[in-house]
Amino acid sequence: MGAFKFSFAALATLFASSALAGFDPSSKSNVVVYWGQNSAGQADSQKRLAEYCNDDKIDIIPIAFLNGLNPMIVNFASATDRCTPIAGTQLFRCPEIEEDIKTCQAKGKTILLSIGGMTYSQGGFANAAEARQVADNVWDMFGSNTATPNRPFGSAVIDGFDMDFEATARNLAPFANQLRTRMNSAGKPMYMTAAPQCVYPDAAMNEMLNGAVDFDFIMIQFYNNWCGVVNFRPDANPNPYNFGEWDAWARQTSRNKDVKVLAGVPASAGAGGGYIPAGQLDPVLQFSKQYSSFSGAMIWDMSQLFRNGGFLDGVASSLNKSGGTDPPPTTPPVDPQPEPTSGPSPGKVPQYGQCGGEGYTGPTECEPPYTCQGTQWWKSCK
Repeated sequence: MGAFKFSFAALATLFASSALAGFDPSSKSNVVVYWGQNSAGQADSQKRLAEYCNDDKIDIIPIAFLNGLNPMIVNFASATDRCTPIAGTQLFRCPEIEEDIKTCQAKGKTILLSIGGMTYSQGGFANAAEARQVADNVWDMFGSNTATPNRPFGSAVIDGFDMDFEATARNLAPFANQLRTRMNSAGKPMYMTAAPQCVYPDAAMNEMLNGAVDFDFIMIQFYNNWCGVVNFRPDANPNPYNFGEWDAWARQTSRNKDVKVLAGVPASAGAGGGYIPAGQLDPVLQFSKQYSSFSGAMIWDMSQLFRNGGFLDGVASSLNKSGGTDPPPTTPPVDPQPEPTSGPSPGKVPQYGQCGGEGYTGPTECEPPYTCQGTQWWKSCK
């Protein structure tokens, strides 16, 4: 047997790679934050992607959105202003994002491309063959085929795809499965994820989620719906906060029985209905840790997060607490609301408070001048 040789350089590389962040399926403290939509809407509220990768509390960043598939359309809000339109397409060449993806990956971050979003309206695909062809096209534009012309991120290769369809679309399963097939030949770890609404089963993506696609982790949107974190009731049976249903999905229905589930929350009151501050979110996260599929938290979105000082620190602290099996509090957290300037009116809901939605049984009349607005699942006073 020959002598075993191992260089110090190789050893240093091994230790460096083992220290990198990114998605860790064995951890309950993964933190995902979406970037690209600048939902805060201010000129300075969406920094370069690479700037956020300096934060060691963030592990995974989905870039939002590829919001059209046939034809392909990208929209990264204010970041698109620093991209160049690609002639004959609805795509943009984004060298700044290309550079930042590589910078973030070098720091160990997992960078995904999120597909769909609220504005996706193409309805999916006429048949499975079309779905698979479009998946191949998406792979050429964003996967490991870096010689393909007109790639928005050039030579950068993302670490996977996130499915965020919020309206029913046809033939999503063959689309996602073809992407998965291409990802498996990429020569590096890649992840397939999804971000369904908390209402179970998810109306838009049930075909994919119902055992048809091999997901690595999913990030449930526990906001804008009656089953969000704001309605956490550990003393109720059933608890409106239905993480348990999604854990059962992971163990019984998902094709991948080791799939992980993250609890998605809004980063501030302006980011989504049903925001609660980090201190009140803590018991929700501790409760969630009892489930074997629980793997951390997803936050929407980066622009709102960094305008809400202390929220990320609080979430990271909660996730990194040991244990998580202590009895949950018997008093549910209260959704914080701004004080009305004219004083409260008995029985009326203040600004941002929930006033309707499926399963809601509380007051429905808003404090003036606000009115009850929203969807079938969540209405609030705006």
